[in-house]
Amino acid sequence: MNNRASSFPSRSPDARGSPPWYRQRWPWLIAAGPAVVVVASLTSAWIAVKSDDGIVAQDYYKQGLLINERLRHAGPDPERSLGATITVAAGGAVRAHIEGLATAPKNLRLTLAYPVAGVQPEVVTLAQGADGDYVGALHDRVSGRWILTLQSADWQLPTTTGVGRLSQVRLGTADHS
Repeated sequence: MNNRASSFPSRSPDARGSPPWYRQRWPWLIAAGPAVVVVASLTSAWIAVKSDDGIVAQDYYKQGLLINERLRHAGPDPERSLGATITVAAGGAVRAHIEGLATAPKNLRLTLAYPVAGVQPEVVTLAQGADGDYVGALHDRVSGRWILTLQSADWQLPTTTGVGRLSQVRLGTADHS
């Protein structure tokens, strides 16, 4: 007999009649669990890299202290009960309804900042419309986390933050009904 032929593993069922391990169901079923976990972890890593918000800010604590200091000095006059309701349409059209104004300014400045490093805030000048509301337009990137500020040359309403699609925001003492 040829010794060489017997040194190679047999691809046919062994002497007991069972097929090789890779033709059986159980090893593949056992290996499927770890394989699913590897695929899920790679998918999670891909999602995390694609949806990275970046560093919020290197000196976030100092910025927070400065915001508190600005709010302390920029609060609206409580006797005037100044407030605003800002509405943003799907296309980016902005309408600001101001309540409690003694004299209406010609323009307002709306600042929409994103707390992500490297993203510049969007500043929109709102002009007074015929109906007394202030109108302008934002670019269509008003989703995610945002910081909203409304001010004129004489006053600034308290800064508001939010998450998600910006549609309607009340600032100051605007009517909540």
